[in-house]
Amino acid sequence: MNIFRLFGDLAHLASIFILIQKIQKTRSCRGISFKTQALYALVFMTRYIDLLFRWVSVYNFVMKLFFISSSCHILYIMKYHFRPTHDPSIDTFKIEYLLGPSFFLSLIFNYAFEPTEILWTFSIYLESVAIFPQLFMLQRTGEAETITTHYLAALGLYRALYLPNWIYRYFTEDVVDPIAVTAGLVQTGLYLDFFYVYFTKVLHGQKFELPA
Repeated sequence: MNIFRLFGDLAHLASIFILIQKIQKTRSCRGISFKTQALYALVFMTRYIDLLFRWVSVYNFVMKLFFISSSCHILYIMKYHFRPTHDPSIDTFKIEYLLGPSFFLSLIFNYAFEPTEILWTFSIYLESVAIFPQLFMLQRTGEAETITTHYLAALGLYRALYLPNWIYRYFTEDVVDPIAVTAGLVQTGLYLDFFYVYFTKVLHGQKFELPA
């Protein structure tokens, strides 16, 4: 494993811990999209189904198990512990617009027309757009709590760090994954507006507010 992949995984872990800390500390899931969290849970469950029949390493096993269990835990506490603090009237992005195309693309553009491969490809496409409901909420409200922006920043950093990871693997291992690279570029691109506001306002001690 190269350093870019390691730091990418650490940023991903940090985003999850920040999110859980935000919910537990504020006793609220205000500003968090339940739909985005549900999509991430689906991403991990379809991508890591190989846990049932393939062993790679202890690190690989622990990380995959953590991502599945933590995403399910977040959904549970949002739905049952802090449900009154979630406002479905602003979490209104229609996720079928993401699920349908992701599944359709996974049937056409994949590396093998096999169930596990299609599920893996579906998870890659879906992850690239799973943040849409959360960004849509931000667009509707126009603002976010600082800790929520830190969560989104860590999540965006995780994907951004995978770009140099793929470049590194290309030059050192002669490995290229067109599906993952394309989806990663799309996902990173979705964060550009957010990162601009984050770096120009939040990191300077100002409140996160989108331009009118």
